[in-house]
Amino acid sequence: MTDQAVQPTTAGPGPRPFTGRDRELRALREDIERAGLHTLSGHPPAQSRVLLIAGAPGSGRTALAEEFVRRIADRYPGGVLRARLTEPGGTPVPVERAARDLLAALSRLGTPHAGNTGNPGNAANAAIAAEAGKTGKDPAEALPVAVPPPGADEAVVAEAFRAALTRRGPTILLLDDVAHSDQVLDLAPENRDCLVVAVSSGPLTDVPDVRPCTLGGLDRSAAVSLLARRAGSSPRITVDPRSAEVLAEQCGGLPAALTLLGGWLGAHPKLSVLEATRMLARSDPGGSGDPDGSGGPGVPVGPGVPGEPGVPGEPVEPDDEEFAPPVAPRPPAPLARAFRLVHDSLSQPLARLLRLLALAPAGIVEPQLASALGGCSMSTAHSALQEYVRLGLLRPLDGDRYQVPGCLDPLLRARLAAHERPEEVLLARARMLERLVRRLQACSAVCEPAGSEARRQLAGMPRALRFLHPLEARNWLAARRPALLSAARMAVAEGGGELDTLARRLVSALARALDAHCAPEEAEPELYRLHELVLRVAERNRMHRERAAALLNLGDLDAQTDRLEDALVRYRTALDAARQGGDERVAGRALESLGGGYAELGDWDRAADWYGRALALRLTRDERADREAAARLHGRIGAVHARAERWEEALRAWRASAAAFRRLQDQGAQARALAEAARVQEFAGRPQDAQRTFGQALEVSRGAGDVRLEAALQLRAADACGRAGSLRAAQRHRAAAARLLGPAAARAEAQGVWPDAEPGRAAAEPARAGTSEPVRAGERGSPAGEAEPRGGYPAHGSGEDH
Repeated sequence: MTDQAVQPTTAGPGPRPFTGRDRELRALREDIERAGLHTLSGHPPAQSRVLLIAGAPGSGRTALAEEFVRRIADRYPGGVLRARLTEPGGTPVPVERAARDLLAALSRLGTPHAGNTGNPGNAANAAIAAEAGKTGKDPAEALPVAVPPPGADEAVVAEAFRAALTRRGPTILLLDDVAHSDQVLDLAPENRDCLVVAVSSGPLTDVPDVRPCTLGGLDRSAAVSLLARRAGSSPRITVDPRSAEVLAEQCGGLPAALTLLGGWLGAHPKLSVLEATRMLARSDPGGSGDPDGSGGPGVPVGPGVPGEPGVPGEPVEPDDEEFAPPVAPRPPAPLARAFRLVHDSLSQPLARLLRLLALAPAGIVEPQLASALGGCSMSTAHSALQEYVRLGLLRPLDGDRYQVPGCLDPLLRARLAAHERPEEVLLARARMLERLVRRLQACSAVCEPAGSEARRQLAGMPRALRFLHPLEARNWLAARRPALLSAARMAVAEGGGELDTLARRLVSALARALDAHCAPEEAEPELYRLHELVLRVAERNRMHRERAAALLNLGDLDAQTDRLEDALVRYRTALDAARQGGDERVAGRALESLGGGYAELGDWDRAADWYGRALALRLTRDERADREAAARLHGRIGAVHARAERWEEALRAWRASAAAFRRLQDQGAQARALAEAARVQEFAGRPQDAQRTFGQALEVSRGAGDVRLEAALQLRAADACGRAGSLRAAQRHRAAAARLLGPAAARAEAQGVWPDAEPGRAAAEPARAGTSEPVRAGERGSPAGEAEPRGGYPAHGSGEDH
């Protein structure tokens, strides 16, 4: 769930056979209606009712929560939202990330559609819209679709989610693996019609009016029934019920341990239940006399293990909240004992691949990923995953994806640390990351035009890595997006810096795939997180150029969401980093972005100063990209001078821009620059000069062969002539525009003034279309080849280190 899967539906992960817990289910139903202590005292809390299901790992707490939610879902037409608040390894999910993912899930529900009543979420939307109609409000305003911009404070994002859920009405919020009370308090909506079901390993004492349901083991009858169902059709359980009861008691009644033992019995049909009880009793869960299954002396599970719990690697930095050392509860001894028995019964290749599954991002596994981790064929990996499912070591998801049960994750990590050398673990991680990079490259390449270099590279990839259609790639990316983001974080946090090259390649490939398949507003939060990861890697390795690129990308995203002060700080830091790295092009980009930021703030003097510094830097270089940038910067300087009503300075800058584009033989951009110069002359009170300059712009535009550009200039010239009182000249220009485009098109063109720039030429426009305005901060105006697109970073070395 969040970051692993946020599911805004009532369906959940799919119905599974459920055994026992009738008493707990009745108690949870009663707790919905029962008043809490705060309510009885006359001070009911403003937030929704919170039901807590607490139990040790493997006690079936999540399964109980899912079954309970399934049974009461029809009482909550807003649907069910699910979020997992602890990552594999025990790291709590930051509230900002969880709230943003839940908000995105709410937004994807969309507006109500007539006739679509099968989805409870749509029913909720219809109810909201009906209520809005009664009050005279716009139904669209009543629907929770607003998402805070990327980089917003955690409190802002959490408040936005609570408000959206409050407006939505009766909804269930299922929070799995809650690490601490603050996670619930930050996400619980202030609506008593909503219900929060929290799953945790301990009490949430700071949550008011919380109703706990503490789980132990299953009762004897339910435990034996679960064991028999997992063991298959063999009559061993019925012919020896006493041994079956002893085996269930040895498992502590824990559903996870019973599932493992039942699957193991099913894989050994000739083994009697009595023999199984003796083998389990002799099993030492951790080796070396370790009584509780923690992995033996020197192999801790939880905090204090380098890199990640139970996995060797670089120590986690304690001052970073997202990568803080996790505190994971130790699995109960019966579960550890059952796991050891099953693990040790596997063949050596199967046991090794099982241990390596602890490295799977977000605990999600598929045959390709398992093949990369184990260095085996796809068919071998697929057969192994099917065997793990039969044994209860994996849970099947949709398609060919599987999930490592959360209660087994610390046991796998402990085994991995005890049996695998650090170099082998690092190599397995590198293979997995390389496979993800290539798959993401194929995901974005399938959207490129036919015959492009990217499509040629795609055709040369193995069939297992390729996508046949953009829709196939889009669906793949949507299903694996949380796991891919988790892989990026893992690559940055682990490996002691040895995986940093692969981490940067993964981030770049993921950013390009998001750009190719997602709307900008949908991808921006993830892009923001990815750029922060690159910044972390760059600062760790003192890579000044990469640090500058990440800061520029983050600054652009800040500027696009009107956090201009934050953007300016990032641009200045990027400028310093670019200078440290001796990269004049990136420094020029930073200077230009600073100019755009101050222009957006209306500080025309500082904007002109920073644009001037960027221009001076470009003039020291003689590459075509720098000459194009210099021509564009002349125009931007002219735009800010015009906004400050410094007409002579603006006119000189626009004429310099036109001259620079003329030397570049870019007649379209030259004509646009001349037209802007003519507008400046109009504002300066020189209408006759403006008409002559418009004439020059028209003459140049004819050589460009752009009919729409020439027609737009004819219309602008007509407007100028009309304002100067030359009505006949204005009529001639409008008639010429009508001949070029036709009367209807000419009227439409008159509304928009400028035609769309052809591909690759938007960077050459000296100002925003037809306005004499400087380019807004955060807009990428660099010509092709000058700087990497958002999400791309300059590579040091071959990039094939692993």
